[in-house]
Amino acid sequence: MALKSSTMTTRHHTRLLLWFAFASRLLVLTLIILWRSILSPYDTSASINPPCLSSSSSSSSNSSIPNPNSPRILLPGLGSAIENSIVWDSVYFIRIAECGYEYEQSYAFFPLLPLCIFLISRTILAPMVPIIGYRAVLGLSGYVLNNIAFVFAAFYLYRLSLAVLKDPEVALRASILFCFNPASIFYSSIYSESLYALLSIGGLYYFMHGADNYATFLLALSGSARSNGVLSVGYICFWAMHQAYGAYFIRKRACSALQVIVAGALRSLCIIFLFLSFQAYGYLNICMGLPPDEMRPWCKKRLPLLYSYIQSQYWGVGFLRYFQVKQLPNFLLASPILSLALCSIIYYVKLWPEVFLSIGFRAASVDKESFGSPTFLVKDTGPTTSGLSEKETSNLWQDDSTLRRRKQAIKVERSVALQSKSKAVDRLQCVPVAILPFVLHLSFMVATAFFAMHVQVSTRFLSASPPLFWFASHIVGSGSGKRWGHFIWAYCAAYIFLGSLLFSNFYPFT
Repeated sequence: MALKSSTMTTRHHTRLLLWFAFASRLLVLTLIILWRSILSPYDTSASINPPCLSSSSSSSSNSSIPNPNSPRILLPGLGSAIENSIVWDSVYFIRIAECGYEYEQSYAFFPLLPLCIFLISRTILAPMVPIIGYRAVLGLSGYVLNNIAFVFAAFYLYRLSLAVLKDPEVALRASILFCFNPASIFYSSIYSESLYALLSIGGLYYFMHGADNYATFLLALSGSARSNGVLSVGYICFWAMHQAYGAYFIRKRACSALQVIVAGALRSLCIIFLFLSFQAYGYLNICMGLPPDEMRPWCKKRLPLLYSYIQSQYWGVGFLRYFQVKQLPNFLLASPILSLALCSIIYYVKLWPEVFLSIGFRAASVDKESFGSPTFLVKDTGPTTSGLSEKETSNLWQDDSTLRRRKQAIKVERSVALQSKSKAVDRLQCVPVAILPFVLHLSFMVATAFFAMHVQVSTRFLSASPPLFWFASHIVGSGSGKRWGHFIWAYCAAYIFLGSLLFSNFYPFT
């Protein structure tokens, strides 16, 4: 009966979440259309689209698709409206989808989104070309793709949250908060946030459930959507390290430990491979065949990474380079998301300081046979804080050889129980080690955003980090944190309103 009730709850939550996901995208798109129709854009250059530099990549050279400059367009007004909505970085993605990589700075934008837009515009939406024009179809492809990807990203966030937190209500609130996250404008525009969120969160969900190969494939694709997708290697390395430790030091199986290390290394290489392949592609296009005196500076380096050079040369990205008095407004703009991220990190560290200080190796005393396995950490273990099921607890009592380990587990239980005095903590049923890699990943992202990036980008840079929404969900659902819960909702609403107003009319916004 309990299993049936849990399944029904999950299905109900899934339907509710999908409704919120669709409603949130409809809301953002409606606001975009409203502000575009009421206000005049600050910059009217969005409609400018010079011919492709290479005739072979130009849409006019493809006989299967009508000339984008053809006057025989049935609804030119609609096509013009869609083209005018292509602003900021969306211009780069659409240009790459139409003409390929023409300029050095365009290599800062990774190829997965332009490739998907290109494929959709040439297949599913190809019949729309005579009606609104080719560039408008490219833009429409981007909008359709990203809004659908967002809905699936919200679905996978709920499933991942449910697996890790073991609390359906907290998981649902976290996913609904994601639906209305402050970077919503970018998830409904032609940006790579939606694809990255879908692939990274979906990949982590499958990885935590033991589908390692499928998870590696999705995580590798996330690295071809955004550069920070490469950081997913940290999750692979974290669990490979724990599995190798459990195999070698606990179960005394050196061969198993070696297999785990080799498998982890291969999966890590698969994730990094697409990123490095894109860098090699840029090197071949820009550097190969040129004499040394005509080569770009980055081509001559021992490790010629195009991406880091572009970020530094064209956007001024670098360690502490953004620490200027004139950038104070941007720091203020990013302060809410950075504060929320910092509070979430502190919250989880204070809950389980021993786990964080030991990088999760305290779990070795809880379960000797399953230590280091993500699937053990996300399976249904009941509402026990230590993660021991009733069957495992019974086995501990029956086997005298495990007496020392049982005492250690009880000690850990008591230690955690002493830290669980608040109502919010009492509701937590997850295994601490399951959350640890997520918090470590978020910590690195926060440090990078604050010290080395354009800090205002933090709002969308951190918007796909699950711990943010897990922590916010606890705050919103906590009676003692009611005021802060209202503040979180007000923050999300304000940034959706301002983002749709400013961004869609070509005004600066994160």
